[in-house]
Amino acid sequence: MTDQLFDEQALPMEDLEKIGLSKNGRLILSEEDLKALLSGRRTDMLRLENLVSEGIHILAMDAKLSLKQNEAGHLDLLVHPIYREAEYPKYLTDSEAEALEKGELVNIKKVLSDTEGKETDILIEFDKDTNEFIVTDTEKVLVPDFVNNEKLTLEQKERYRKGKEVELKDGTKFQYSGTNRQGISANKLALVASILIDGGISYLLFKGMNALLGEKKEDESRKHYGKGYHQALKDMQAEGKEKGQAMEFQNKNEYSRGYSRSGMKR
Repeated sequence: MTDQLFDEQALPMEDLEKIGLSKNGRLILSEEDLKALLSGRRTDMLRLENLVSEGIHILAMDAKLSLKQNEAGHLDLLVHPIYREAEYPKYLTDSEAEALEKGELVNIKKVLSDTEGKETDILIEFDKDTNEFIVTDTEKVLVPDFVNNEKLTLEQKERYRKGKEVELKDGTKFQYSGTNRQGISANKLALVASILIDGGISYLLFKGMNALLGEKKEDESRKHYGKGYHQALKDMQAEGKEKGQAMEFQNKNEYSRGYSRSGMKR
């Protein structure tokens, strides 16, 4: 779960139209993939067809998309196809890169320093869908204040920001992930995260979540939820009804709309 970094009005519509994801100024993109883009995350794998670039015609290609702000302040559309070979960052050792590729580690934390000595904490992960290493600045990770109605301690928040597993009293475990559209993985199929914002609270319902490292997505135990989850879900539904909002509950790997007390979508 990362903060929304970009404004929808700043989307590179011309570039999106070139790859068939915009027509006549309207996006042809799911709401969940759009939210991932605006939050600085990658979309799910998309099927792009009839691509033409520099005189080369590509009949079809599977790829993920992301956005990056250029030096002029505009957004560039990045296409992440499936790479034949994975090139790892120079600050990873051979053994570290191999451990990520083989799935022995979910991420590796590093501290980088620029020419002025300023340090930046980063997480390196391996996206097996695109066969690519990805890097996340931990300062851009939005940490929830509550998960399943349980308030996170400062230690738990720091663990989440650093890409480590966080465990709740009811046994629910979750972890930040930059490789999937939701930005979070868990040992449950669903959870409710809450963020204190603008004097109110904003809810996010995650469903169909990716499993943690070493766990199977089909494990039946992932469908069993504690009292905190059910109470948080009731609170979220009540908040939506109070503000006259229609709540959405999807069955796919996506999260539903979250609503704050001010009635603003997030």
